[in-house]
Amino acid sequence: MKLSFVIPCYRSENTIESVVNEIGVVVNNLDINDYEIILANDCSPDNVWSVILKLAKNNPKVKGISLAKNFGQHSALLAGYSQASGDIVVSLDDDGQTPIDELGLLLNKVDEGYDVVYAYYEEIKQNAFRRFGTFMAQKMGESMIGQPKNLKGSSFYVAKKFVIDEMIKYTNPYPYLAGLVFRVTKNVTSVQTHHRKRMEGKSGYSFKRLFALWFNGFTAFSVKPLELGAYVGIIFAVLGFLYAFITMIRKILHPEIIAGWSSVVSILLILGGMILIMLGLIGEYVGRIYISINESPQYVIKERTIDRDEIVS
Repeated sequence: MKLSFVIPCYRSENTIESVVNEIGVVVNNLDINDYEIILANDCSPDNVWSVILKLAKNNPKVKGISLAKNFGQHSALLAGYSQASGDIVVSLDDDGQTPIDELGLLLNKVDEGYDVVYAYYEEIKQNAFRRFGTFMAQKMGESMIGQPKNLKGSSFYVAKKFVIDEMIKYTNPYPYLAGLVFRVTKNVTSVQTHHRKRMEGKSGYSFKRLFALWFNGFTAFSVKPLELGAYVGIIFAVLGFLYAFITMIRKILHPEIIAGWSSVVSILLILGGMILIMLGLIGEYVGRIYISINESPQYVIKERTIDRDEIVS
């Protein structure tokens, strides 16, 4: 059995070497000799690519790819998956928070027959903002892409090669990995592990990035937002008819009542806001279709460590 470790790298020049060294210790303890480590530089602004080149030079198990621009964590992972050759692919972070020493727990579940195994953390060592983001991602996965309610996930997971092979067939922009996983298989489980503190720095996910990730999850593999808009429209239409009927009855019973200007304006604002929201959502779907038709790249690999080795030799 061969393992492929895929790690997206961004602002991790001071941590990625420790992560790679720990992987070496863990696989030795698990008595696994055949493995590879694929490091995907997501156009990091620091010197992580130089560190990756050094690691690849000193360790034949390490391969590196550098993307032409920052495509995002999910695209960087898919770029790494495209280079993986292992029977099982292990995804993890570059900041040292991933409990790679508990990899055996995940592999045991694979041996039981599961296709994908996620690690989940009972106590998340992140700030309240990121914990809220994790909660939102969980709920969004349950409502939009059919994720089981008892399944908890994280960025640390293992998957069989056939799952990865199907995932990388998706070449459109705006990838969402959980959606790709559940599009391939429902034979998924999770294992509780501990969560570490970051070695240094802070998460690269700002509110803007997290919101973009949530929105991508909402729209990438589901039309439920559009269905929800239709239901909301029906509800507001019914409420509008009821309000009109009540207003007419009141006017018949009490002719002296003057129609309320503020209530009319409020209703118009509510309906107008709902219409604009739905138009914006439809526009987002149309825009994504347009970008996909134009074959906007999911990622672009600018350089590989193996290319450098061929030049040197």
